[in-house]
Amino acid sequence: MAAANDPHVIPLSVARSLRVLGTHVSNWRKLNRLTAAQVAERSGISRDTLRAIEQGKGTASTENLLRVLRTIGIMDHLVKSADPYETDVGRLRMDEILPKRVRD
Repeated sequence: MAAANDPHVIPLSVARSLRVLGTHVSNWRKLNRLTAAQVAERSGISRDTLRAIEQGKGTASTENLLRVLRTIGIMDHLVKSADPYETDVGRLRMDEILPKRVRD
């Protein structure tokens, strides 16, 4: 049995999020009326890599995921959602944690 801190064991919440994200990527691709071949080619990745992303396998690199998100038009939304200064907590704690030169 694998230990809980084994890097090869994917936590349930991470596995679930990978599947949901993959479904979202697939749905965005279809809403944009793009085939898997088109997205793979425009992203500079293989169809197998795109399939892995859409199936939530978690084997694709972050760069390849971002390439696909850029192709389907949602990369900027994802990157912005990770910005701590877009949250109330991030804005409140900015002065406490970051040196002034980092914020400028």
